[in-house]
Amino acid sequence: MTAVRDGADEKRYGRSAGRSEDRGLKIVGGVLGVAMLGVVAWCGVAYIGGQKLSGRVITWEAVSDSAVKVHLEVVKDRDAKGVCTLRSVSADKAEVGRKDVTIDGRGEQIDTVVTVRTTDRATTAELVGCSSSDGH
Repeated sequence: MTAVRDGADEKRYGRSAGRSEDRGLKIVGGVLGVAMLGVVAWCGVAYIGGQKLSGRVITWEAVSDSAVKVHLEVVKDRDAKGVCTLRSVSADKAEVGRKDVTIDGRGEQIDTVVTVRTTDRATTAELVGCSSSDGH
């Protein structure tokens, strides 16, 4: 009861792609995928390798309504110099204190305790970021 149509589907929908055409598309897709991964990896390495200073807040303590004591750890190249910015925030999420800390000590790891003056009681202290001062 079923009729076999040899050429009707081909006329209506066009010829189906052959295996060689599919293989070519797979090769092109694979090459583009590998190239994209290479670009992403290169950007990541350039970003991480380009940072001469990185820091983190180890601990913090609100010592009064007008000050926060922050233990800052900075990892850097031995002779790198720069600035790390700290900020403190109140319970209503308003910034109540900010301080730039100059990092110029020789060595690859600098641990320092910094007091940040605040305009209100702070509920947290955080590192905004660190930047190198040698122009890189």
